[in-house]
Amino acid sequence: MSVEAADRVAAVTSSRPGTPLQTSWFEFLLDGSLLENHLLKPNPDPTGVQLIIQFLEQASKPSVNEQNQVQPPADNRRNRTLKLLALKVAAHLKWDLDVLEKGLTIPVLNMLLNELLCVSKVPPGVKHVDLDLSTLPTRKMSSGSDTSNCLITFQSLQLKKDFYVHTLRTLDLLAADAAANGETESSTAGLLISADELHCQVHYDVGGIFFQQGCTDQSAYQKARDHFRQTKELLKKLDSTVHVHLDEKRLAGYWNACKALTEQCDSDSQTTGYNHINSLIRAHSYQAVIEAFIKDNVSRSLPNNFRRSVLREFLYKAQQGESGLDEVCHKLCVCNAVRDALEGEILSVRFQQLLLKPSKRMVDFILEVLVLLCHDLYRSCKCLGHHKGELPLLFVVSSHKLFMELLKEEERKVLVEQMRKRSATINLSAKPLPSFYDIPASASVNIGQLEQQLILLLEPRRIRQILIELHGMAERPFWRVNSKWEVPPDYINVILGIKDNLTKDLVYILMAKGLHCISIKDFAHARQLFSACLELVTEFSPKLRQVMLNEMLLLEVRAHETMAAEGSKERPPPDLVSRVRGYLEMRIHDLPLRQVVGEECVAFMLNWRENDYLTLQVPPSLVMNNPYIKLGQLLASTCKELPGPKECRRTAKELWEVVVQICSMSIQHKRNNDGRVGLIKHRESSMGILYRYAANTQEPLVLTTLISLFVRLHSIVRDDIVNEVTAEHLTIWPSTLANIQAVDVEAVAVTVKELVSYALTLNPNNQSWLITQADIYFVTNQYSAALNLYLQAGAVSSDFFTKAVPPDVYTDQVLKRMIKCCSMMNCHTQVAVLCQFLREVDYMTAFKALQEQNSHDAMDSFYDYIWDVTILEYLTHIHHKRGETEKRQIAIKAIGQAELNTSNPEEVLQLAAQKRKKRFLQAMAKLYF
Repeated sequence: MSVEAADRVAAVTSSRPGTPLQTSWFEFLLDGSLLENHLLKPNPDPTGVQLIIQFLEQASKPSVNEQNQVQPPADNRRNRTLKLLALKVAAHLKWDLDVLEKGLTIPVLNMLLNELLCVSKVPPGVKHVDLDLSTLPTRKMSSGSDTSNCLITFQSLQLKKDFYVHTLRTLDLLAADAAANGETESSTAGLLISADELHCQVHYDVGGIFFQQGCTDQSAYQKARDHFRQTKELLKKLDSTVHVHLDEKRLAGYWNACKALTEQCDSDSQTTGYNHINSLIRAHSYQAVIEAFIKDNVSRSLPNNFRRSVLREFLYKAQQGESGLDEVCHKLCVCNAVRDALEGEILSVRFQQLLLKPSKRMVDFILEVLVLLCHDLYRSCKCLGHHKGELPLLFVVSSHKLFMELLKEEERKVLVEQMRKRSATINLSAKPLPSFYDIPASASVNIGQLEQQLILLLEPRRIRQILIELHGMAERPFWRVNSKWEVPPDYINVILGIKDNLTKDLVYILMAKGLHCISIKDFAHARQLFSACLELVTEFSPKLRQVMLNEMLLLEVRAHETMAAEGSKERPPPDLVSRVRGYLEMRIHDLPLRQVVGEECVAFMLNWRENDYLTLQVPPSLVMNNPYIKLGQLLASTCKELPGPKECRRTAKELWEVVVQICSMSIQHKRNNDGRVGLIKHRESSMGILYRYAANTQEPLVLTTLISLFVRLHSIVRDDIVNEVTAEHLTIWPSTLANIQAVDVEAVAVTVKELVSYALTLNPNNQSWLITQADIYFVTNQYSAALNLYLQAGAVSSDFFTKAVPPDVYTDQVLKRMIKCCSMMNCHTQVAVLCQFLREVDYMTAFKALQEQNSHDAMDSFYDYIWDVTILEYLTHIHHKRGETEKRQIAIKAIGQAELNTSNPEEVLQLAAQKRKKRFLQAMAKLYF
């Protein structure tokens, strides 16, 4: 290789130093040792499950013969090696079905398990779901067969011997001695799984299945109880549970629920408590339930999760309209909060909401609960005092007569002092308690007390007075009193350059407190603090005066945008718009400027459609020198000319080129200290402009334009025509990209997701954004989430399906994606119903779906939504063929409805179809919302 060529290669390989090249699947074919070394890395890329998918996809690719006919995958050495590599990865993952099921689709997982049977010498044609354990020979099994046995449920409970599952080593042995009929060292050299571990796992899984069936079959709870009992017994017996994947807390919950539901009382006091509470609820003895909870705060025999579930049950009853339960819910909530406080747990949000307006009746009840904890009253109040939200209540409680009688004087003093200290950290904008904070300003007051007041106060004159007193006591920088006081780095040098120490402290503290108030949206106090600071600096520093004017402008911009986000339709006053323009055009030498002010000013102009200013009136020199204004101008121009695609192509292309440049892996040269030229990325700062633009933008058309641009860019760099994401106005953007390799694909993908998610927080009912979000989930195989959003898009465009969904919302592409979502979730009857929604009914897909017997939806309950007579006739045929008489009768009843008679006028048939469409979509919404 020449020196020039070597330099070029070095330049290319060093352009992305932080992104190592991903190992390709074929490299594992060329190097036998590469797989194990790759999997042992801390964060292998690609991951184990990704490798399984790649290996099996490559091994199952069909071939094309000389006659251009598609042939099944060839059974050659390459494909056999790829399948073996997939098995090795699964063995490295210790055959963890939790990992495999989450990472692999069902077809790929089935292929993997069937390949496992093939290498384990199971008779040809037998699939893992059809394996009959009773027919297996009694000799010692090969490791692969034993692994497949673990996937069978009930039959495996009859097996009494230990198992060996494949490891990387046993698979290597199997490959090296393929002619040994499975009787190789691999039979006993694998990973040992004891029969008890297998039975423990299967009993747990089967118990869960029966428990789910209990809602329709009460006897199933008894079966579930038996399986969970055996699971608990086996867990105690096992020394190690490495190969048992279960949640012991969930198992305990299942066990307790089964015992309560089967009404079998044990000598166990906890179980007796469960049954006692449940019997009181069934008898509507709600006061007795409250008393039981109060007593349980002393004994603590009932676990917290059970107590919370009882509260949830009462809340549900109240929501269903049962009267007189509000007070019961409040009292149970108080009981649980006291228990949580005693055990040091976080108090519930519901309890904290009750404390917003603590009534005398509630305080009396809290003390009634605490009376039984006389020995723990001090401790429980102290625990409550650790929670900021409870301080208002505690001040009321601490003044109660009963409180004064029950606690010793020393304990009361300690508790009140603790509450006062905690209250100091609540909120800078909280009104201080007069008895504690109104300390006289005199020399006798120690510095610590004054500093405490300085931290809490928001009144500028009082802040100045305290600083004067502090400087009279000690000469030190009091702006450092609170480490949370921060001013922007752009201003720090100017402020700390003030010679007078008192003035320096005052400017710093007023600005820091004002910025904090803006961050918590306390704009009233922020205005007071900034106004006082402006008045102060005007006397001695024109530079700081302009800094404060800029910050006050940002304050007003944020205040107005906050009002808009909360629903206000009021346009900004002309004075504010004029001030924003003035800031954008301002040119003052050596003035520290915060980047965020410029960004939010441009975003403000976009939000309020001041497009004429950005496109026509902004000075050209400003556009050339200010990247935020340049981007804002291009966005404004593109939005202004929408929706006419021909007119806005030119400005859209300019915007496209700027964004592509930002998203590209741009490189600039910078000379290091040692004189060498290094390579650094400067894309991050440019990407930051885009992210902050999006975060500050609330104008729907601007967001739609940005989303459209990034969706098109995302589609081009992904180069996947089948799985494209859709959005509005895609035709205005270029369809090709000159230097596609330079674009950071990950940055584009993240930006698309962030933009759409942010847009939906502003308007969750925008049907275009919902469809785009649904498409993002669809192309990433998140089918349940995608279907949910497709249904939301239809609901918001049809008044929750009381009207027909517009055809531009439910296009054929959207409907086909909804069909695939249902198919991937094994909801095959839903697939058949949706096939009718297409412009041309897809009978092939519908018939194929109806042939599936393993359907996870309600099957015949959806027959009422089918209006296509051909599909209904096919249903009757299928059920007749299977001997399913009841389901056949349901289909015959559906087909016999008068409004579906093919002799009816077209408008009658259309009306029948529309009625069923609406009812079906409403039923789907109830399932997936």
